[in-house]
This record gives sequence, structure tokens and C-alpha cells, in this order.
Amino acid sequence: MKFNKKLLIIAVIAIVAVVATSSVVSAGLFDFLGGSSNSDVNGTVNLAAAASLKNVYDEKLIPMFEEKYPGVKVTPTYASSGDLQTQIENGLKADVFMSAANKQMNALINESLVDNKTNVQFLENKVVLIVPNDTSANITSFEDLKDFNGTIAMGNPESVPAGQYGQEVLNNTGIWDDVESKLSLGTDVTAVLNQVAQGSADCGIVYSTDAKSNDQVKVVCEAPDSALKTPVIYPVAVLKNSTNPDGAQAFLDFLQTKEAKDIFVEYGFTIHE
Repeated sequence: MKFNKKLLIIAVIAIVAVVATSSVVSAGLFDFLGGSSNSDVNGTVNLAAAASLKNVYDEKLIPMFEEKYPGVKVTPTYASSGDLQTQIENGLKADVFMSAANKQMNALINESLVDNKTNVQFLENKVVLIVPNDTSANITSFEDLKDFNGTIAMGNPESVPAGQYGQEVLNNTGIWDDVESKLSLGTDVTAVLNQVAQGSADCGIVYSTDAKSNDQVKVVCEAPDSALKTPVIYPVAVLKNSTNPDGAQAFLDFLQTKEAKDIFVEYGFTIHE
């Protein structure tokens, strides 16, 4: 009887050892064979993103994603959200669209070009008034633009969300009619930022993240809530005509990880809750 007990104990120990060893080996073999979800994703992910996202994507997020998914290459196209909307409508090869406003995203959803199930209300930004660092202009608020005699750079409201937000601010402060003739309309928010940084415009209306990215400009003020009632939201979604839906979804999932969100915050964005 004692002999049988000893055999039983030895057998149990042996079984536990085998199970534990096989689990470790299986996990290692799984990883070795590329069984993780990362290895299942490959090809190209074509990203269509608002111009204000260029720095954060090119400098940090795209390299991070490609390191995590070595089989994937992200190819970005940056422009104003309105221009990107038009390009997508005309057949731009894109897998993921990230707009600087809901207006353009909603238009594509209504045209059945975006998979609305993937649409995420993702980031927030602020609209600010900037001037060159060496300016002598006495501007402390949007209201001061009414009597200002210089050039005001702003995105074209017909296609640039930053310009649409800027127009809303100028309308709600009651000075649009006074400043319209002073406006220099840019093709996207980056063009507006460059005009002010290079001194070809005396001031400009951009996002706070753009102002933060250039040390040749300074922020005069932020658009007050009473003047900008439309939240500056950046939605992101997968396009229905994506040729790499797995890669597109992997990219979308990556953007929502803590490590990616922390990078957006580092660049001045706020995560929309």
C-alpha cells in the first residue's frame, strides 16, 4: 500500500512537470512560428490624415506601428480634411481616414465610403491665434483683429476645418465682415502656420498643436468657448473600399492603445472621452 502511494505521488509530479513544460514549449513555439496577431497582418496601410497630424504620425506613431507590425508599411497622404474627402470620393486608394472635423467624415459615411462601425471620435484640439515671435503687432485677442491693419492667415473655410472653425470664431465675435478683406486663405493648416512663421502673414488662426510644433510663432490667445461652440473633434475610421482591412483595423486598434494615446497627448492633443 505504501509502495502504491509512492508511485501515485511520483506519477502526479511527473504529469505536472510534463504539462508545465509543454505549456512553455507550446507558447514559445507559437511565438517562434509567428502565431501572434502581429504576424498575421502585412501589406500596406494607406493613411489619409489631416495635415495637422503630419508631425505626430511621421515622427512617432508610424515608426512605432511599423516596429510592432514588421510586415506592414504605412503610406500617409496629408492634406486638408476637405481635400482628402474629395480625393477619397474620386477614388483615392486609402484604408484609414482621420479627419480634423466630423463634417468630412460624416459626408463620407453618408456616401457609404466609410465603415461607420469603425468610426471613433478620437482626439480633441484647440483653435488659437498666433503671431510671429518678433511681431510688433498689438494683438491680445480675436476681437483686436477688427481694427488690425495687417494680414490674417486662415485656412480656406470651404475645405479646411481649421478655417471653418476660424470663421465660426470670427462670426461669433461679430467681426467677420470687418476682417474678411484682410484674410489670406491657406490650403491647409500647415500652410497657414508657415505663412505666420515666415512673416508673410502678420497673424494666423491654427490649432494649438500646430503652434506648439513651431518655435517661430507664439500663441496670443485661445478661442473662447462662447465663440467656438463646435468641438474640434478628430474622428478616425476604416474605409469600405480598403484593400487591406486587416491592416487598417490593426492600425486603428494601435491608435487606441495607451502608448499611442500618450504620444498624441505629448504632441498637444487631448483624447476625446
